[in-house]
Amino acid sequence: MALKPVSVSQLNSYIKRILQTDPILGNVSVMGEISNLKFHSSGHVYFSLKDANSRINCFLPSDQRRYLRFELADGMQVTASGFVYLYERGGTYSLNVREISVNGRGNLSIAFEELKKRLDQEGLFDAKYKKELPVFPKKVAVITSPTGAAVRDIIKIIKSRNDYADVLIFPCLVQGPGAAPDISRCIQTVNRLYPEVDVMIVGRGGGSMEELWAFNEEIVARSIFLSEIPVISAVGHETDFTIADFVADLRAETPTAAAQAAVPDLRKLREYSRQLLADLSRAQGQKLQYYAMRLSKNSAEQMLALLLRKAKLSEMRTNQALENLRYRMDGKIRDAEHRLAQAQLRLEGLNPYGPLERGYGMVFRRPGEPLSSVEKVREGDRLRVALSDGALDCVVDKVFPGLLPGEVEGGTAHGES
Repeated sequence: MALKPVSVSQLNSYIKRILQTDPILGNVSVMGEISNLKFHSSGHVYFSLKDANSRINCFLPSDQRRYLRFELADGMQVTASGFVYLYERGGTYSLNVREISVNGRGNLSIAFEELKKRLDQEGLFDAKYKKELPVFPKKVAVITSPTGAAVRDIIKIIKSRNDYADVLIFPCLVQGPGAAPDISRCIQTVNRLYPEVDVMIVGRGGGSMEELWAFNEEIVARSIFLSEIPVISAVGHETDFTIADFVADLRAETPTAAAQAAVPDLRKLREYSRQLLADLSRAQGQKLQYYAMRLSKNSAEQMLALLLRKAKLSEMRTNQALENLRYRMDGKIRDAEHRLAQAQLRLEGLNPYGPLERGYGMVFRRPGEPLSSVEKVREGDRLRVALSDGALDCVVDKVFPGLLPGEVEGGTAHGES
């Protein structure tokens, strides 16, 4: 006997109850390859897990994402653990993820490169943000495991090189799920509560990529970048590289190298200072001997002769300078006189009364109105002629238009009787 029809909502609600009460689907782990990875602005992560024949949608909430020890990327082989959930409104189901682990070292390398690329693009590795290490630090903070060989090596090296600096140990986890938040917390604590610390060493001894992974996590990288105190990264051996190495102000190949970089070797500095003082004393003694020898060779008579020679030389230089000055001054005076004579000649050429001295006259119809053309004169006009020593009042008897001055003879024009 068939059941009576049910609504879509009722069917989806029934399927949801079945899925949520199934003990296997309530806590299941699924292996697959990540695809269609999307990071939502809310912090949630959406992706699919696929194998050769099928796929399933997955959802990682933001509060679980912050516990990830690596950066997710398309193509990674992972194992996702969680529960199957049905979205009633859409009729679709997904795997709601609580934990994710990476399958194999190759996938950790993918996560490493993805995070390195992203942080590099944000500028966390830029050299302009690197802080200078202090030359003579008074306090050195060491953030590492309290039981590992690294902390013992660091303390031994610092104390053997420098009995002036204090070493402050901040114990923390250096591997495992809680290591990255613990390392980050210690870095922030030192900056907040111990700002007088001059330099900070963050690291651990060698290990596998998985064991060193805490120093590849984003939370540690950002804490190092935001640290006001210079940070030396000291993780693993010479061949080990972590994200912390790229963000730190200085990367040391080993914890031992970090201790050597953090403080100067005072024994060598003292020996260098003693050698420098000895060299200075020897050089000073040689200099004093040299001047004593020079002084012994110079009697009062020699000093007086030397002073007289210098005075004579100064007198000769002064006389030569005066002679050069006198020669230059004479040249300038001659040049000025020449320019003055030329200006006087030009001025005389422009004197309107100059031609009167040579027998010429100036004709005026009225005072202040010189006459320059016969076209303005009529017979019977009265004119005044200015000469070099006086003036004549004249009456025009006849006008000769076009007649040049040189053509006048005896008061009549050429061709006139």
